[in-house]
Amino acid sequence: MSLRTGRPVATAVQAIINPNNLKIEGFYCIDSENKGKQLVLLHRDIRDVLPAGIVVDDYDVLTDPEDLVRLKKVMEYQFEVIGKAVVTDKKARLGKVTDYSTDPESMYIKKLYVVQSVFKSLSGGNLGIDRNQIVEVTNSKIVVRDLLQPVPADAPVTEPMPAG
Repeated sequence: MSLRTGRPVATAVQAIINPNNLKIEGFYCIDSENKGKQLVLLHRDIRDVLPAGIVVDDYDVLTDPEDLVRLKKVMEYQFEVIGKAVVTDKKARLGKVTDYSTDPESMYIKKLYVVQSVFKSLSGGNLGIDRNQIVEVTNSKIVVRDLLQPVPADAPVTEPMPAG
């Protein structure tokens, strides 16, 4: 939604997530003016996020993906958090990511929501995993500190994680 015109300028269809630090760098959008053209909205150009949508200054903040040289590598990863397997550092399977929450200021993913297998969900339900419990992120899974292990009080919240 454009602040200048008050009209929709594009539809956000997918987050661009950096797997090295779990930061949302921007969003792929479908252009409203040139039907079907894919553009990118960078997180720094977002003015506000409302229930009705994402607010930007104007259509001009949308960029052609080819013009984003510094973001090219991250876009090539095509990394998606939803559906990733989650395992502990002791190799126990916890389930799959079904949702996540972000810090609206920094755009870092701050919590993962994991659905467990049918057997485990009968006894334990869904899990919420804080960012500081994440040990490693790979193409196929997210490794977290064993849930029974205490999290250090001084664990950084926005520390970049190793990519795999």
